[in-house]
Amino acid sequence: MKNLFLSLALVTVMVSCKEETKEKLDAAKDAVTEEMKNNIDSAKIKAAIELDSLKQKTKSKVDSLKVKSAEQMEETAKKLKESVKK
Repeated sequence: MKNLFLSLALVTVMVSCKEETKEKLDAAKDAVTEEMKNNIDSAKIKAAIELDSLKQKTKSKVDSLKVKSAEQMEETAKKLKESVKK
């Protein structure tokens, strides 16, 4: 009789622990999933900011090169006009 009650108590404890463990695992899985989503969203935002910054820098350099090349072309044109006048 003792063995029966002891076995029944042991099975009850195992079943109840199993349910708690499942709940804890589900909660942990949800927490990890949420954290990963947040990290991915954060990485997307950082990447977008870096990309915008890079685009601005590139545009600035291109504009600077355009101005320099236009100045050089004007200077070359002036030299050519002077050489034709001579």
